[in-house]
Amino acid sequence: MDFFVDHAVLFALVCAGVAIAWGLYLTYWLLTRPAGNERMQEIARAIQEGAAAYLRKQYTTVAYVAVVPLLLIGFYDKLGWGTAIGFLIGAVFSAAAGFIGMNVAVRSNVRTAEAAREGLQPAFTVAFRAGSVTGLLVVGLGLLGVAGYYWVLTGWLDNSAESAVDDLIGLAFGGSLISVFARLGGGIYTKAADVGADLVGKIEAGIPEDDPRNPAVIADNVGDNVGDCAGMAADLFETYAVTAVAVMLLGTAFSADELWLYPLALGAVSILASVVGTFFARIGGGANAIINALYKSVIVATLLSAAGFVPVTLAYDGGKFSFMQLYGPALIGLAVTFLLVAITEFYTGTRWNPVQSISKASQTGHATNIIAGLAVGMRATAAPVLVIAAGVVGAYYAAGEDIYGIGVAVMAQLSMTGLIVALDAYGPVTDNAGGIAEMADLPESVRGITDPLDAVGNTTKAVTKGYAIGSAGLAALVLFDEYVGSLRDEGLNTLFSLDDPWVIAGLFVGGLMPFLFASLAMTAVGRVGGEVVEEVRRQFREDPGIMEGTSRPDYATSISIVTGSAIKSMMLPALIPIVFPIVVGVIKPEMLGGLLIGTIVTGIFLAIAMTSGGGAWDNAKKLIEDGLYGGKGSEAHAAAVTGDTVGDPYKDTAGPAINPMIKITNIVAILLIPIIASIHG
Repeated sequence: MDFFVDHAVLFALVCAGVAIAWGLYLTYWLLTRPAGNERMQEIARAIQEGAAAYLRKQYTTVAYVAVVPLLLIGFYDKLGWGTAIGFLIGAVFSAAAGFIGMNVAVRSNVRTAEAAREGLQPAFTVAFRAGSVTGLLVVGLGLLGVAGYYWVLTGWLDNSAESAVDDLIGLAFGGSLISVFARLGGGIYTKAADVGADLVGKIEAGIPEDDPRNPAVIADNVGDNVGDCAGMAADLFETYAVTAVAVMLLGTAFSADELWLYPLALGAVSILASVVGTFFARIGGGANAIINALYKSVIVATLLSAAGFVPVTLAYDGGKFSFMQLYGPALIGLAVTFLLVAITEFYTGTRWNPVQSISKASQTGHATNIIAGLAVGMRATAAPVLVIAAGVVGAYYAAGEDIYGIGVAVMAQLSMTGLIVALDAYGPVTDNAGGIAEMADLPESVRGITDPLDAVGNTTKAVTKGYAIGSAGLAALVLFDEYVGSLRDEGLNTLFSLDDPWVIAGLFVGGLMPFLFASLAMTAVGRVGGEVVEEVRRQFREDPGIMEGTSRPDYATSISIVTGSAIKSMMLPALIPIVFPIVVGVIKPEMLGGLLIGTIVTGIFLAIAMTSGGGAWDNAKKLIEDGLYGGKGSEAHAAAVTGDTVGDPYKDTAGPAINPMIKITNIVAILLIPIIASIHG
């Protein structure tokens, strides 16, 4: 059993290599699948070129922005170049996870459409394996970055374990910075294009979704990939890496037991379990066969992880914590994952009452649809927050009243990231496959395969966001404890009392941050979406042949408009989690502590309400489009389209971007400790 202590880093690196190797094999397998006829490939190339152009511009912009913190961290003697290089590694790996995963997704969409000619199982296999590439890259690169840099610092540079883990904070910051830009920029892009395409295409022109006559249709398909594939990959890479680093920081308090290595071993075991889980995603019988096939892979991986945690935990038994004081919190983390997935599926799945109630409310108009959707979103916060609260308390007491138990629970929860991201990245692949089938005039039987795959994708995307939000909240609590501990190490006050006006002021300022952040993101979607609307209207007005089908619309202009505007619009909200903690930390460390808690609490509620409400609106529209309450073209459908249009920036832009915003705020606070100590010490 000592193997998992003596060789924990090596074990983590090998398992990370397995994830990356399996992802590369799946990529090879996907690229050998048939890509359809020339028209299908032409459409797919347009999506590929648009997505690549956007990500190149986004990452180039972020690279320029990242130079400033890189130099500031490197030249500041209390942080240094060890932390700065970690920042660079985190940024590069986070960008790579999103970029590679997105490139596989935009090449798998056309192959999914072609596979749909052969039936449901072949199309499902292509889409799920495409999503699995992104998921495996996220956990593989995440564990490779954290364990690999730790190995370099301790093995090559002969740093102490405590010093090496401190430098890993830079890696967490680099991943977070990329994540917040990727989530914001990709979210603004995808929903601005979607809103613009729907408002003119569906509502004004009365043409179907993914109709090739719509000038914004390619931009819409591009957006699915840069938002839900690249954006989510960067988001959960950052959450995974940040959590691993945060729990390692907690573990350095128990130097005799080497507990900072325990989270690496947990992550490594779950990677192997996730690879095995991908083999169990096969469609069976029943009305819910598709989503059950996806969940089957997650359940298998979860059970295998629970079994694999036993020998790993036994290796760390006998020191500060007993076996059950470590294994108990790990099981709690896995249970929290299962419950968050189940709860989010209940509020966003078409087979449950919340979504059905929104569809029913659509019969009486646009306003009642909006009211019902807002109510579902608000109600959807209750159960997840209660689960998170119970998980925090349970893990704390299971570990003998030590916050390290919460860290173990969060790491166990995040260890399932590979398959959860696979569920999310599956969504844009199936969505694009349906669009390609529509634009290439494939037989109706193909849409009969891609449409149910896409409908499940809407639910899995919402489920992934619920999982990401819950893990973000728990990870931020661990980071907050590190902030408090670092203040204590510097000899500063660590008492955050509610009778201290500075703490109260910080709570209010922190509480407003997610709302201000979300407001700016929503405003950006509305503004950029308006630009797309004007462009689509212009093309319809100036070229009547587009609607008649005698001339082809100018897709490139719509893509260019969304690309440029999304990049500009992401800058201001992205500064909020960086500037606010810096200013408040300089004023008073107690105020910054209040700010961190305020951001965590309001951020979780707002993010869950937005993502669950938006997902429910989307699937309520899908139900009506499948024939409920009059089907397409009915008054209920028009109301559902309005609700979905409002919900789009909720669930795909503002809501999910709150996750990295919460964590980057806490990481900036930790990095500020030396400066705060020099001012207030």
